[in-house]
Amino acid sequence: MSKQFKNGKLVIAGAGPGDPELLTVKAMRYLSEADVVLTDRLVSDEILKKYVSKKAEIVFVGKQCSKGLSTPQQTINELIIHYCLLGKTVVRLKGGDISIFSNILDELEAAVNNHIPYEIIPGITAAAGAAACTGIPLTARGYATSVRFLTYYKSDVVSESYWKELAASDDTLVLYMSSETLDTVIEKLTAYNIHEDKLLAVIEQATTPLQHVFIHNLYDYKNKHKGKKYISPSLVIIGKVVALHEQFAWLTDSFKQAHYFKPITQQTLLLNNPESLQHVS
Repeated sequence: MSKQFKNGKLVIAGAGPGDPELLTVKAMRYLSEADVVLTDRLVSDEILKKYVSKKAEIVFVGKQCSKGLSTPQQTINELIIHYCLLGKTVVRLKGGDISIFSNILDELEAAVNNHIPYEIIPGITAAAGAAACTGIPLTARGYATSVRFLTYYKSDVVSESYWKELAASDDTLVLYMSSETLDTVIEKLTAYNIHEDKLLAVIEQATTPLQHVFIHNLYDYKNKHKGKKYISPSLVIIGKVVALHEQFAWLTDSFKQAHYFKPITQQTLLLNNPESLQHVS
């Protein structure tokens, strides 16, 4: 006779951009009630140690696509289904906000298709965190009245016509997951004659004790800094508002070349996910 399960609950929650004090009170409450936490790489260790119930199982399902070491989204979906169908409360903890450049759609579909009740808790996205901690407001009177959230992690996600539009726009541009393709971003924008009063900011590990801000003129960067590597995660802000950093920066840069979020290794995946590897083929 087949075993009957009572569906648990899925909570998809944003953990914020790094600083553990930027976690929402609601996310904190669910972490204390969770049976299982499926956590991204870009979640502070302090959040996991301080707010997750000691009885909960923590499963690391991080992604680090540029290094080729990532938990496949299908595996994450199957873990959600597996634990929820055992009647457990599962918190899917994502770095930043759950709706900005995340795979929430896949996870919602997994819940709906398996009749799993769910709740969605927003988090502070990296752009808002980086803006606050660098003194760069994303919109400001006389500088920008709107902002665009973009990504350029591969060459076919932005068309030539859109590059031309971006170069001409007075919107603040915020690029996620794009530090490794930054040379191409700058080549495209300067090729379409982006105005020189629009500056470039690259913020390493925003909101964390290891935050470091780099400010450049786009045309100087193309000639002097091409090929520069940044510590992950790094957020890119382009626009007139970047000039405000000099006046309103209130945090001192860290000059340590260290990782706040631990890079994924094959050993980490094997050690931290033994049960997930057993459950999912």
